[in-house]
Amino acid sequence: MYATLIAVAASWGALAGALVPRAAYRLSVEPGEGWRDGCPAGHPYTGPAGGWIGGPGCGSCDTAADPAVRRRGLAPLLTAAVCAALAAATGPRPELAVWLALAPFAVLLALVDLAVHRLPDVLTLPLAAAVVPLLGLAALLPGHAGTWTGALLGGAALGGGYLALFLIHPRGLGFGDVKLAVGLGAALGWYGWGALFTGAFAGFLLGSLYGLALIALRRADRKSAIPFGPFMLLGAFGGLLLGAVLAGAAP
Repeated sequence: MYATLIAVAASWGALAGALVPRAAYRLSVEPGEGWRDGCPAGHPYTGPAGGWIGGPGCGSCDTAADPAVRRRGLAPLLTAAVCAALAAATGPRPELAVWLALAPFAVLLALVDLAVHRLPDVLTLPLAAAVVPLLGLAALLPGHAGTWTGALLGGAALGGGYLALFLIHPRGLGFGDVKLAVGLGAALGWYGWGALFTGAFAGFLLGSLYGLALIALRRADRKSAIPFGPFMLLGAFGGLLLGAVLAGAAP
């Protein structure tokens, strides 16, 4: 049954991840610009949900051959791997449904931030608003391994911490990172302060190492901006895995 759960989670990740490349391309625009309504060749996106649902190509040309689109085409594999890992760590507990629902949005956010150094409100705000209610539903079901109070406190703590950093040094941190921190803090706080601190610290550590590597390779300097969202998400992913494993091992 455990192997079946992981396989089902990976399949869900692959299917949901298949919808990520087009959305990532359409959302990867500079602030003030409208979302893209056509493929790199200029053909308009059509189909379900106003053209938001579909693969990386537009259906009128071979846009999947475009390098940028092809890179985003790895999203199904990445999302499948993330979902499989979450299922392996969490097991058949109610909160797994929440993690699997949020995973495609996390991959989408990471891709957009990598492309244009931006975390759009259309993604961060619904994510922040959805995590706590979804975990509240999970808390009502038998077999859960976290606390809804912890999720509330975690969202407030990590969001408040990032807000303080933003106010102290606004050029070093984007306000989109603050909004993302609310949702990530709630998810991590579900498993307690240990998971929250681990996920938050890992995000800062990974982002710092990436920045230092760019400086060492002379591809950036100390004033260069880097997309911090992917490292926040990766750190939170690690914190969730650790929290889920420890929660499952607890008597």
